[in-house]
Amino acid sequence: MIMKNIVYSLSLSAALCIAAPAFSETWTVDPAQSKLGFEVQQGSGALTGTFASWDASIDFDVNSPESAKISAQIKPASAATGNPQFDTTMPAEDWFNVAGFPVAEFQADGASLVEGNSYQASGTLTIKGVSHPVQLDFTLNIDGDTANAKGTAKLNRLDYMLGAGVGTDTVGDTVTVTLDLTATR
Repeated sequence: MIMKNIVYSLSLSAALCIAAPAFSETWTVDPAQSKLGFEVQQGSGALTGTFASWDASIDFDVNSPESAKISAQIKPASAATGNPQFDTTMPAEDWFNVAGFPVAEFQADGASLVEGNSYQASGTLTIKGVSHPVQLDFTLNIDGDTANAKGTAKLNRLDYMLGAGVGTDTVGDTVTVTLDLTATR
């Protein structure tokens, strides 16, 4: 009977260890060394810009990317391209409508390893109260307690009613969001 209880206890302990959830590592983004930007076709050239005000929360373990939790809160009013006409237009109602929607948000639960140091995180991007799935492709390099992630996500601006009155011959409908983040654990 004692042997049976020992075997049972060991089996239960092993099962609990196997079933225990993986714990992700929490990373703190360094805004001074990080950049969140965007690029869109404008006429025959590309218009690039950055968001000056944003925050990200990242729980990620390379040994368990499926348990990752990634979120970002972006203030669209901080978008700047260096083009005065575009910079004064973006906060308006037809574009980001920052008076009604001061924050855009990205949320992803889980990521998957593509190969090497390349990952994908499928998440939801919400702009102007409109949410759509978005895939974030990124590379991750970790050196000690410092990580650098570089990535892109593509979205259709018209899905979010961004500049709905502006033709795609003037401003392209595909926007590429770019990130270059440095974080520490």
